[in-house]
Amino acid sequence: MQEKETEQTVSPNKSKRKKGLTTFALIIAIAALGSGYYYFNYVRGNETTEDAYVNGNLVQITPEITGTVTSIAVDDGDYVKKGQVLVRFDKDDAQIAYESAVADLGQTVRQVRTMFNSVTQAKAVVETRRIALNKAKTDYSRRKDMVKVGGLSQEELSHAKDLVDSAQKELAVAIEQLKAKQSIIHGTTVETHPLVRASVANLKKAYLAKIRTSVVAPVSGYVARRNVQLGQRVSQNSVLMAVVPLDDVWVDANFKETQLREMRIGQPVSLISDLYGDDVVFHGKVESLGIGTGSAFSLLPAQNATGNWIKVVQRLPVRIELDKKELKNHPLRIGLSMTADVETENTNGPLLSVSSPKSARYKTDVYSRSNDNLNKLVARIIAENDAQLKDFIAKK
Repeated sequence: MQEKETEQTVSPNKSKRKKGLTTFALIIAIAALGSGYYYFNYVRGNETTEDAYVNGNLVQITPEITGTVTSIAVDDGDYVKKGQVLVRFDKDDAQIAYESAVADLGQTVRQVRTMFNSVTQAKAVVETRRIALNKAKTDYSRRKDMVKVGGLSQEELSHAKDLVDSAQKELAVAIEQLKAKQSIIHGTTVETHPLVRASVANLKKAYLAKIRTSVVAPVSGYVARRNVQLGQRVSQNSVLMAVVPLDDVWVDANFKETQLREMRIGQPVSLISDLYGDDVVFHGKVESLGIGTGSAFSLLPAQNATGNWIKVVQRLPVRIELDKKELKNHPLRIGLSMTADVETENTNGPLLSVSSPKSARYKTDVYSRSNDNLNKLVARIIAENDAQLKDFIAKK
C-alpha cells in the first residue's frame, strides 16, 4: 500500500520536471531561431553606426567691393532665391567714380581723334616741305646756269644752295615728325586705340563697382550666421552671412575601420534621424568612402613614433547621398544626428572613385552679368565725342 503511494508521488514530479525541461528547451530553440533570423536578415550584410551627421554647403556671402552698409534685406532663417539682393551699400562713391569714368572716356576719345587729325596735318606739312624743296632745287639749277653765262654772281648761287640744304633738312624733320605721329595711331582706329581701350576698361570697372553695391545670393537657400550690421564698413574679406541650400545636403557617417571591409560606393543606405524618429526612414547610397581618418587630417595629428602609443580603432567618414524627394517632404538641418545602416551584401562597386567629375558640382551664374547695356553706353560716348570733334574741325 505504501509502495503504491510512493510511485504516485514520484510520477507527478518527474512529469513536471520533464515539462519544465521541454519548455526551457523550446525557449532556447525559439531564441536561437530568432537570433539566427535577426543575424541573417539584419546583421549579416549590414554595417550600422550612430556616429553620423547631416552636412551641407555653407555658402559664405562676401562683398566684392568695400562699402558702408545701408540696407539689410534678410535675417537668420529667411529663405532667399538665387540672385535676390541681401545687402546694399552706400552708392555715392561708386556713382562719382562712374561719372568720372564716363567723362574720362569722352575726353580720351577727343584726345585720340586729335592724334588722328594731327597725322593728317603732318602729311600736309611734309607735302609743303617737299614743294619748297623742289622750288629751291629749281631756283638753284636756274641760277647755276646764269652763273655760267656771267649773269649772276657766285655769292648768289651759294645762297641758293643754302636754301636747298635748308629745305632738305626741313623736309627731313617734317617726315620724322609724321612718322612719330603715325606710330602713335599705327594699326588702330579711334575705337581700338590703346588709350580709348584703357579708358573703356576703367569705365567698365566703375560700372561693375556701381552694380556691386548690391550683394546678391549666389544660390537659393536659408540665411544663417548673419554678422553684418547697418552702418558697418565692410571689405572684400568680411563674411556678411551664409546661405545654406537645404535641398542639397548629405550625411557624413563615421564608420570604424573594421566596418569598411565590405563597403563599396553605390551601396544602398537606410537612415533614421533623431528629429523625426523611427517613423521616417531616409534612403540614400554611398557616394564616397573616406580617404583618411579624422586624426590624420587634424590640426595636430598624433605622433605615434614618440612611444606613447595605444591602439585606438579609427573611424573614416563615409559620404551618403540622400533622396531629394524625401528631403523635400522631410527637410533636414545641418548637424543633425543620424543613424546610418549600409547594406554591404553587393560588393561589386568600387572602393574609391575611378573617374573625375565631367562638370562642375556646384556653380552659379548670378555674377555673369550682361554687358549689352554697358557696350551700348561705350559706343554712344565714343560716337558723340568723336562726331563733335569732327564737326568742330570741319567748321574751322
